[in-house]
Amino acid sequence: MADKKLTYEEARDALAEVISELESGKATLGESMKLWERGEELAAICQEWLDGATAQLSEFAAAKREKESPDA
Repeated sequence: MADKKLTYEEARDALAEVISELESGKATLGESMKLWERGEELAAICQEWLDGATAQLSEFAAAKREKESPDA
């Protein structure tokens, strides 16, 4: 399934729905496998967003330290 670029919030909410469906125990084995695969895809999207945010925060922190450090 080709997703448009989901936002973090969209992927997180969709993942919560998948988890809820799996936890309900109402899905067949085949449906559960498809839900699991979808959950893995959504978790990867969330992780990509979180990794990007972490990298951006690290860059901001490094730039701030560089700006605040006295010139040697």
